[in-house]
Amino acid sequence: MALMDFNYSCICFQRSEKWSREQVDHLKRQVHCKLLKATSMAYTVMLVDMLERLHIDDHFRDEITTALQHVLLHHEEQNSVVTVDQLHLESLRFRLLRQHGFWVSADVFDKFKDNTGCFKESLSTDARGLLSLYNAAHLAMPGETALDNAIAFSRRSLQSLQGKLRSPMAEQVSRALDIPLPRTPKLLETMRYITEYEQEEAHDSVVLDLVRLDFELIRSLYLKELKTLSLWDKSAVCILPEYLRLFYIKMLNNFDEMKDSLEPDEKYRMSYVKTSLKQLSEYFLREAQWSSDKHMPSFAEHLDVSCMSSGYPTMALVAVLLCVRDGDGVAASMEASEWTPSLVRAGGEVTRFLNDVASYKTGKSGKDGASTIECYMAERGVGGEEAVAAVAALVESAWRTINRACVEMDPNLLPAARLLVNLATTPEVIYFGGRDGYTVGADLKGLVTALFLDPLPVNQPQQS
Repeated sequence: MALMDFNYSCICFQRSEKWSREQVDHLKRQVHCKLLKATSMAYTVMLVDMLERLHIDDHFRDEITTALQHVLLHHEEQNSVVTVDQLHLESLRFRLLRQHGFWVSADVFDKFKDNTGCFKESLSTDARGLLSLYNAAHLAMPGETALDNAIAFSRRSLQSLQGKLRSPMAEQVSRALDIPLPRTPKLLETMRYITEYEQEEAHDSVVLDLVRLDFELIRSLYLKELKTLSLWDKSAVCILPEYLRLFYIKMLNNFDEMKDSLEPDEKYRMSYVKTSLKQLSEYFLREAQWSSDKHMPSFAEHLDVSCMSSGYPTMALVAVLLCVRDGDGVAASMEASEWTPSLVRAGGEVTRFLNDVASYKTGKSGKDGASTIECYMAERGVGGEEAVAAVAALVESAWRTINRACVEMDPNLLPAARLLVNLATTPEVIYFGGRDGYTVGADLKGLVTALFLDPLPVNQPQQS
């Protein structure tokens, strides 16, 4: 009887999933028409921003690119007088274009400054505009001091408004001050933004229906993958120590599953994945040797190794080679570090530095080797707080390198680059506020539960 119930449940689920996919396709056609009708800069950027924050932009990649090209080439000239929502729209335009690889000068914000070159104080109560400016300015590249000033002004102004804002603006400001929108994992933002968007008077019910269906389909796929990953095989590899056997077998199984997911003409990519994992093992071994020898490397020597051992470059390669199809224009036969070395290196630095700052703050065991923090302290002769501040500043520098790489690279590589950028946002959450969520996973339990298990919240109408 139990088997019959299980089979019946599976059939019901398959039918439900089929219906959901049919509905998604139907709703996608309606949203597609909305994108084609977008003509003004204001409507276009707000629509694109909404689609991206709701995590359905991948369904409309070509349409969004075309729409943003139009926004770039037909930018309406603005009067010197700042109008309502102008800061919000200009900031939104700047952020979206840069995130999509288009060059936009930071001079577009000059109209919001006074004769001394400072942002006009009259803007300091425009919460929506300030929030958009704050998020946009985090797309800064190295040397763009004008955007440093934009971040400082908008952060200071937003902090002064906290406690005076209504929902959902209050929550959006609080989140951005914690982690700016361009550095927030997309799915995490979607989970929070759905109910906020639903509260907006001008929300689109077609878009909301599409988002909720698409989110559940994505989540069901993730749950299947998590289930597969958690099935720990009882076979053994006799030549390995006991503690490595299950790990090694699972790794081989993962390789087989990765290979099966590729098209016949893409299976050659697995050789790059295996080579990258071998290299990662060598970096781990070098760090273990340093720890065993009580060796204190220079900061640069440490970073050359620990940037790679952070795991980000290996994960980046796997993401590109397995998730991006040749049809996207990516020369997948090349190693990731060959076609975008600065982005991969910078992503590794973000991961390494955030990890080391968290590890230093939470304390380490006696068997741990020296971190970048301790190497910096030894090399510069400074204390822990100064070293932590210096390394935290290097995180910001690495993000700016990532921003520059996305604008300067071949546009055909952007689909792969955006995967890597989203991958780099993950440590921002794991190590938020100096916590070590990688080592102490309990800190992230609520977040994982909300992402994969809890039903999406539904906005409840307010009582009159």
